[in-house]
Amino acid sequence: MKFSLIAGSLLIAAVTSSSAFAQEKKTVLTIDTARKMAAACVAKAKAEGWRMNIAILDDGANLKYFERMDGSFLGSVQIAQLKANTSASFPFPSKFLGEIAQRIPGIAHVPGLVTFEGGIPIKTGSGEHIGAIGVSGATAEQDGICAQASLDAVKDDLK
Repeated sequence: MKFSLIAGSLLIAAVTSSSAFAQEKKTVLTIDTARKMAAACVAKAKAEGWRMNIAILDDGANLKYFERMDGSFLGSVQIAQLKANTSASFPFPSKFLGEIAQRIPGIAHVPGLVTFEGGIPIKTGSGEHIGAIGVSGATAEQDGICAQASLDAVKDDLK
């Protein structure tokens, strides 16, 4: 009985110690940052006369924020999400997959991967991958410009 009491006490002490509950600190993409990104994309798109769909995903490729501008193509909703998913799953722009696909053509046929511009990973100033943005509604190059404008708008927030 005495041994059980001592063992139980030690177990409780070990479990409740701060080191047992220590978690790795991780930067999280906040809803405020996602909204700020979308607003910057909308502002750029309006200035250029583009109508965009904007998907922002967290680092687990879960939808964090979505905005569909008036008059944007309904089919581009899914394309924006796929672009963001590509860059959330791989920490580089979707355009880069297109460059790889020129050397390894099979990549272009992997379901769910987008191999053209408009998906960009969201990284902190230290390089931590915290999510991705995908933009669709204009040309691939214009989608990429809009996505980059979103990242530029929050670069100070991601330091």
